[in-house]
Amino acid sequence: MRIGNDKSAASQLDVDTVLGNVRLIVSGEGASARHGDELARLEALVRAMARDGVQRDQPMREVLARIGDKWSTLLLHLLRTGNYRHAVLRRLVSAVGAEGRISQRMLTLRLRALERDGLLVRRVVPDTHPPGVEYALSELGQSLTAQIENLMQWIRDHMARILQARARFGHSVDARSASEGDGE
Repeated sequence: MRIGNDKSAASQLDVDTVLGNVRLIVSGEGASARHGDELARLEALVRAMARDGVQRDQPMREVLARIGDKWSTLLLHLLRTGNYRHAVLRRLVSAVGAEGRISQRMLTLRLRALERDGLLVRRVVPDTHPPGVEYALSELGQSLTAQIENLMQWIRDHMARILQARARFGHSVDARSASEGDGE
């Protein structure tokens, strides 16, 4: 079964071939009853991923990538507080972001990408001289930022456990590095 929006073979995912490869990978671990459950979950995952889109330009991949990029989530959160012009957004990013300054070109690219995805709107402000534009969250952008806030709350709620895991990981890496160094 092929899944994809385009007619070209390169843009379609042959789910049956992928599932065959997944079965080979998991069966290489040795057959057990546990793998039957894992295979069922992997099959559901592969089918869901195929439905969501396998191409780089499809919304699932692009929006998730955008949320994870250096600037977009910060821009969305700044726009939750109000509507801003380009220059003001650039100064706000520099003032509140830990990443430092954003170039004018990068800000323009991020704003255009967010506008293209329907997450913000660009409005002409005719009452200014010269006429300018301001950016505001769209209804879709407001909905997304609410979900991002839920994720951020989850991080806040689990901060201590995350920090503990990082500390344990750091100690285990240090111990492995020391033992590997002794073997030389």
